[in-house]
Amino acid sequence: MSADPVTVVVAGATGDLGLRIVRALRREGTPVTAIVRPGANLARTAPLTALGARMVEAGPGRPGSWQAACAGAGCVVSALNGLSGTVIDAQTALLEGAVRAGVPRFIPSDFSIDYAKTVPGGNRNLDLRRTFQARLDAAPIQATSVLSGAFMELLDGQAPLILHRPHRVLCWGSADQILDFTTKDDTAAFTARAALDPEAPRWLRVAGDSFSARTLAEAASDVFGTRYRPLRAGGLGTLGLMIRVARTLAPGRGAVFPPWQGMQYLRDMFEGQARLTPLDNARYPDLRWTTVRTFLAESARRRGR
Repeated sequence: MSADPVTVVVAGATGDLGLRIVRALRREGTPVTAIVRPGANLARTAPLTALGARMVEAGPGRPGSWQAACAGAGCVVSALNGLSGTVIDAQTALLEGAVRAGVPRFIPSDFSIDYAKTVPGGNRNLDLRRTFQARLDAAPIQATSVLSGAFMELLDGQAPLILHRPHRVLCWGSADQILDFTTKDDTAAFTARAALDPEAPRWLRVAGDSFSARTLAEAASDVFGTRYRPLRAGGLGTLGLMIRVARTLAPGRGAVFPPWQGMQYLRDMFEGQARLTPLDNARYPDLRWTTVRTFLAESARRRGR
């Protein structure tokens, strides 16, 4: 008789990445308990219901709710995203609940460039992850962090490197610095496998594609049929100065991703120290990775280019 499938708890399940992780786990046939905020509205929970996830509420003002939500799980995956109240406080409450419930494994909400290689104080959101890492490593639970670089969707979103109207690809410092990107769906699929992998190590690093501004311009040229060229906006020192000015003029204290936060990520990536090496893409060999050319082609179809 086969053993019952392992249940995975996903916190932050109503968010963009969290929902994708739930979807990936359900494709694997995995029972999922989705933690949602107390009073979460139907529009946020309906997709989880459609996927067959079991939903439980947990949060401040509900003593024991995190532990109850984690009971019986083989792994807890955090996709909580926000500032210190979420990444540190809520995630710590989740971690403590998982430990009290006897859950053997925990995957934190890292999903970023290799923040262990960055300088503390230089990137607010990475500093929050670094602070939580210390708490996680001190806890009696097996941890696995999935580092996946920047989300490839940001190329046309909050960190637009591709400037379509002037047909340029923005870069800072060297146009040949290699950058790591992974789509959200690919990150979710790999995270789902890691959640089901009792032998997963402390750190897993993946990149759907790694490319420079120069090779990105070549890919954009091929996909869009118009020549794109790298545009060097300045050196890394200039970018650092712009970040300081932006933080002064628009502090964005309550925003998870103010403009200067995206600039901090770009600086860290173009510095090159936070590269994801070695890569663990082949750990689950049947997974397929979305290249930047495929992503750009799909983006062009969606936009009717």
